[in-house]
Amino acid sequence: MPVFLWSLCWCVLPSVLADADDASLLGGWQDVWLFRLFLNVLGYATIIIPGYFLISYFKRNNYLETGRGLCFPLIKTCVFGNEAKSALLDDVSPAVRNESESSSSARQAVKLLFCATGLQASYLTWGVLQERVMTRSYGAGEAEGSGERFRDSQFLVFMNRILALTVSGLWCVLLKQPRHGAPMYKYSFASLSNILSSWCQYEALKYISFPTQVLAKASKVIPVMLMGKIVSHKSYEYWEYFTAVLISLGVSMFLLSSSMDKHPSTVTTFSGVVILGGYIVFDSFTSNWQDNLFKYKMSSVQMMFGVNLFSCLLTVGSLLEQGALFDSLGFMTRHSEFAMHAVLLSVCSACGQLFIFYTISQFGAAVFTIIMTLRQAIAILLSCFLYGHAVTLVGGFGVGVVFLALFLRIYARSRVKKSSKRPVQTPVQKV
Repeated sequence: MPVFLWSLCWCVLPSVLADADDASLLGGWQDVWLFRLFLNVLGYATIIIPGYFLISYFKRNNYLETGRGLCFPLIKTCVFGNEAKSALLDDVSPAVRNESESSSSARQAVKLLFCATGLQASYLTWGVLQERVMTRSYGAGEAEGSGERFRDSQFLVFMNRILALTVSGLWCVLLKQPRHGAPMYKYSFASLSNILSSWCQYEALKYISFPTQVLAKASKVIPVMLMGKIVSHKSYEYWEYFTAVLISLGVSMFLLSSSMDKHPSTVTTFSGVVILGGYIVFDSFTSNWQDNLFKYKMSSVQMMFGVNLFSCLLTVGSLLEQGALFDSLGFMTRHSEFAMHAVLLSVCSACGQLFIFYTISQFGAAVFTIIMTLRQAIAILLSCFLYGHAVTLVGGFGVGVVFLALFLRIYARSRVKKSSKRPVQTPVQKV
């Protein structure tokens, strides 16, 4: 095993350094993404490892029965919780669905327009700002190609999480929520993978174009099906294989057309592909772990609060240990435009999550999926228009093939659900 790891590092690291040098991002070891990722994980480990030993100590000494004192309620909530699991709390309750069905068509249309507008505005703005922050410089010399570029993706993740924590906390306080039963420490697993997936999402934009990133995220169904076939021996319908092949074909057409064009905004580097792969892996783990946590009786907003609580703890600890927190705050004071972009980025992320929960509760997962698929297509067009990404005719056709396949999957799945005539649970959404 150690030989394999050393061989992997020996193969990956030269390509990482070459990509960083080609992109003019390598100003020292601190600018190599693999080294920055190592520092981040090391910072998380300084919090997770002591926490692991503390939790093991309390469980081993049966603290739930022997513990006393002022700290007992806090330790009980964090380590033990209410261990009795309840039925999965569905975001779409029968009462809400019946109310939706009985309400007037005009009222439903207004609600749908509100949800679609909120989701599109939140995530389209978020995508535009994400690309602006990670790929453009700030400062007076920007027109001449100089200026100062922000490089710390982890700080942006922290900004997003701290505002999402505030919003979800206020939501839980102001609106009635189910009695919480899950041990708080279990959120840390989803928090860690969520932090790493978000970091990969930001960091990848240093090496690949935004349209490439959006297409890669839209094609997550391919590795999910492969893992399901290999690990769980799942079987899939013919239309699932057909749409997966279409997605693969479309993505390949787009990537090959981009690689033939030497325009810097479309060059897909080896580092970008590796980081994007990391995003898909971590994001898949987050969804599956959250699905497991929903076995406890909790709302989606409670899940949002728990995950963001540990995300803030891990990221601020790592930033302080690296000294990056004050460097990033200094960058904000030097560039007021960046400060405005970072805050607006966090606002869009938090509001977008709330719109996700509301849309699913009112109209279900199918309508939500259609809205978000349209958002991905619009995001690619908007990015090409605002930032001048060169997309060839073949690449544009590939994009069209991908989204055609995605809409075919939505249509086929809805037909299968109608024919089965069985209630389908709402899938868990990442927060």
